[in-house]
Amino acid sequence: MSSRRLLIIGGAAGPGLLGRFVALAGGPAARIVVIATASSEPDLAASSFGEAFTALGAGEVQALSISTRAEANAEQPLLRRATGVFFTGGEQERITRVIGGTRTDSLLHELTGAVIAGTSAGAAAMSGTMIAEGDAPGITRASVRTGPGLEFLPGVLIDQHFAERGRVNRLLSAVALYPHELGLGIDEDTAILTDGDRFEVLGSGAVTVVDAGAATDIRVPAQGPITLTGARIHVLAAGHTFHLAGRRPVADASTAEREAA
Repeated sequence: MSSRRLLIIGGAAGPGLLGRFVALAGGPAARIVVIATASSEPDLAASSFGEAFTALGAGEVQALSISTRAEANAEQPLLRRATGVFFTGGEQERITRVIGGTRTDSLLHELTGAVIAGTSAGAAAMSGTMIAEGDAPGITRASVRTGPGLEFLPGVLIDQHFAERGRVNRLLSAVALYPHELGLGIDEDTAILTDGDRFEVLGSGAVTVVDAGAATDIRVPAQGPITLTGARIHVLAAGHTFHLAGRRPVADASTAEREAA
């Protein structure tokens, strides 16, 4: 089991979540690397997050400019000493197109003892199968388009800005297409923090988990609505924990006490 932790943020992160990332990276001893490859204005995005992390007590923050595959295949001494890596928002396919399969990609997977975080597009890219886009009405093939992610957290499909942008249709569509994957819809200013095969929910919103593993019928026609029956849905607020391998929420202490009473 890797000692690396993942902080996956649904977008619009407030100081609470950003401060948690800084603390996980080491606070005053942190060496944070910001990767703004997804952004259309990478220098501005990296600078903005860099200032925020510094204000929250990070000891060292540097931007790693990667806009081409040649740059992604260069030596990355900053990454080798990083205690925290942060992917900004933007276009998630730009991350996988530029970084996927490169030396930087391999190095990120080899990091231990560091926390890797991503917000918005940076969150979507963390899964093996990545939700790239989709805003068609209904639950259909046309409601979602997927592609390969960076596979930091395999076995899940991650959608972001979930409640704010009404993305339940495309997450349900994605899970029907990939029923072996757990769908995770993460609201803004909300995150999951992984710890082995579990994650904890942090922030002000909720995480919606869609599990089609127990579905009794899945039908995905070339056109028209999808049929999905018997799937499970969990909505988890801050403080709740989910067991990824067991595909189940973990009761918190207060719930366990009530059940024992």
